[in-house]
Amino acid sequence: MKEFSLAFAPLAPLWLIALLVSLAAGLVAAALFLRRRGALLRALLFVLLAGALANPSLVAEKREPLSDVVAVVVDRSASQDFGDRRAQTEAARAALAKALKRLDNVDVRFIDAGAVGACQSECQNDAGGEAEGEEGTRLFSALNAGLADVAPSRVGAVIMVTDGQVHDIPSSLAAANLKAPLHALITGNADERDRRIELVEAPRFGLIGKDITFVVKVEETNGPGDPVTVTVRRDGDVVARVLARPGEPLKIPLRLVHGGKSVLEFDAEPFAGELTEINNKAVATVEGIRDHLKILLVSGEPNPGERSWRNLLKSDANVELVHFTILRPPEKQDATPLRELALIPFPTAELFGRRIVDFDLIVFDRYSNMGLLPPAYFDNIVRYVRDGGAMAIVAGPDFSQADGLFYTPIGDVVPARPDGELIETPFRAAMTEIGKRHPVTRDLPGSQSAPPAWSQWFRLVKASPERGASVLSGPDDAPLLVLSREGKGRVALLLTDQMWLWARGFEGGGPYAALMRRAAHWLMKEPELEEEALRATAHGRDLTLERQTLNDRAGPVHLAAPSGKAQDVTPAQVAPGLFRAEVKAREFGLYRARQGDLTALVNVGPENPLEYRDVVSTTEKLRALAEASGGSVRRIGAAGTSDVTMPRVVAMGDSPVYAGADFIGVRRTDSSVARGVKLTPLAIGWPGLLLLLGALAAAWAWEGRRGKAN
Repeated sequence: MKEFSLAFAPLAPLWLIALLVSLAAGLVAAALFLRRRGALLRALLFVLLAGALANPSLVAEKREPLSDVVAVVVDRSASQDFGDRRAQTEAARAALAKALKRLDNVDVRFIDAGAVGACQSECQNDAGGEAEGEEGTRLFSALNAGLADVAPSRVGAVIMVTDGQVHDIPSSLAAANLKAPLHALITGNADERDRRIELVEAPRFGLIGKDITFVVKVEETNGPGDPVTVTVRRDGDVVARVLARPGEPLKIPLRLVHGGKSVLEFDAEPFAGELTEINNKAVATVEGIRDHLKILLVSGEPNPGERSWRNLLKSDANVELVHFTILRPPEKQDATPLRELALIPFPTAELFGRRIVDFDLIVFDRYSNMGLLPPAYFDNIVRYVRDGGAMAIVAGPDFSQADGLFYTPIGDVVPARPDGELIETPFRAAMTEIGKRHPVTRDLPGSQSAPPAWSQWFRLVKASPERGASVLSGPDDAPLLVLSREGKGRVALLLTDQMWLWARGFEGGGPYAALMRRAAHWLMKEPELEEEALRATAHGRDLTLERQTLNDRAGPVHLAAPSGKAQDVTPAQVAPGLFRAEVKAREFGLYRARQGDLTALVNVGPENPLEYRDVVSTTEKLRALAEASGGSVRRIGAAGTSDVTMPRVVAMGDSPVYAGADFIGVRRTDSSVARGVKLTPLAIGWPGLLLLLGALAAAWAWEGRRGKAN
């Protein structure tokens, strides 16, 4: 097929040619007005000269017709798994392949967008388009990638087989760069029913012990409209049940009880006949942080270790320290000058009465019972510990004496009984077998060598452990640091008062700061220091299970995927008391790990995927763009069947509308590509020269005859 056209390559600037043409036109007009003979010949001459300057050429193109491209975008996202949508999609794809094959000169491109089955966010379609994930179902991104090598003018039609839940719809045809009709064939059915829960407001951080407010909303499509019970779980445990009215935001105050991550679940009860229950649940991960740790440090006889505790606690900006040193009972009378006595009385009633619950940790540093605290206050301390409080005791020589703390009511929660013997000999602290596995003492700096690279201590209160775990030992394996759970609270007992030698760098010192901080954080129930714990973390699709235990081995962990599929995973030891396993996640959503009474929750992928927020099939989202392109949106599925009602596919010329009641149209683009070009100059060479010479000769002869006649 050949096509002819004119092309111009001016020999002078356009403004100059325009000026000359204007002057010539003026001269010709004047000659015609004065009725001068030869004006028309002069005009012809000027036209030929202007044409020569424009340098026209005859272009003969040999063109080869190109096929029209029809893109069929097939939605493979997870929402297509509901009901009969997947079967309807396959039936529509097969029908389109057959119908488009009957059209002449059509190149059909099938583009799979989204993920099939369990493989979701990281899967990609054949054309390199994105799959659904946090960004939802992205059909237009897949379309652009699949037609990246095709000029928009060659596209005859775009046909999308989808449930209509598309999350990257362009705002206009120009934004979509779409010059062809868009036809959307919608799977599913118009009578679908569903309930979903949406997190309107979800804090990412919260103060431990303080309420934080979540705002949720239950939405329904063709639902009953009755109040809905929403069950709230924190780390897998039910903490509240509330009623929510569909369509109305509901505020739910919740309290964080520990530091680190807490997984909160909001589960709306399902109703009979709804499309899926997967979007009845919303998940939020909140980081629990402590505002200001309130620590009460009660020191007895002044000693070098008192300053070590004080300096360590005051160095932390998050610690609010209340420190009292008790030297004498209030009834003691002697000749001590008044200026050397405390200016205020010790507020025992306030601190050990109603305000004791305000403290996160109470530390007794070489305190002996000098009659200052009545037994009722010690009872308050015991109750404080058993109700969830934390207490640390640094024992000095007086601990094993009759006025020592053990022989007060506090002895009921002290994990070791003093033998009445004081060991005063040089020794180096050593980790026990349990201590090597306990997160408080495992991997302490200097513990890798034997003996540990720590300075010596010279005094130890000998005691017999009654409960808890002895993690550090002294001479003859005597317990040195004992950690114990008492009711809901915890107690740490350090049977020496010479920690200050490490702080002062004696003989190189030791890891006093690390040990004291870890012990304090364990007492305050920091999750990272739990001695029996199951943890789960996710980085992309890499799921890590970690089992911390004081036992020699860790058994299998039962791991349940969001779909309910479960497997047993046996972690391998990576350090004493620490076992770890890596699992490749195949699904988005909340995974549950369990071993005995221990549970761990971890969310893989976006917490509330856009793909599942609204799963009811719809014809409305794509309608505006499809109709603006001249295309159409129609349902092809029906309830309870995989059969589809497909429109006819016809080829059409240019038209404002490419659809009817029972058909969809493919625009014929008449696209072609040039395979050869022949350029023939018209104003230069022999033809142009002969024309110019002929015109000049004619004008000369005419003027000559006119002169003789005159």
